Amino acid sequence: MPTDLTLLVWSVALTLGQSVIAAVGAQTQVGLPALAGNRENLPAITGWADRAARAHRNMLESLVLFAALVLVAGVSGRADAMTALGSELFFWARLVYVPVYLAGIPWVRTAVWGVSIVGLILIFSQVV
Repeated sequence: MPTDLTLLVWSVALTLGQSVIAAVGAQTQVGLPALAGNRENLPAITGWADRAARAHRNMLESLVLFAALVLVAGVSGRADAMTALGSELFFWARLVYVPVYLAGIPWVRTAVWGVSIVGLILIFSQVV
């Protein structure tokens, strides 16, 4: 399987892992019964658990873009070394993003996110 598609699959796995981390964080603060219910009137999730949920939402937003670009590159026959590099930058930056965001390191988090955006731009540059 090409690098781009392999990293798309691993990005889905990363997104799933982030979902689990966010759920565990919420569970530690409000308890499993509250999360298993309709989630109405839940108290605010705070600290690392809130950051985990925000990181997960951010990954969901980015994954849509990454998936679209990788799939267009593959279907159009434009996947190449540059799209592979873009995919690598995206995936590894997103992997680093998780612990950086959970630890609450603001400027580093933004820089790592920027690297993932560069990866998207590299892929985009090959499909337009």
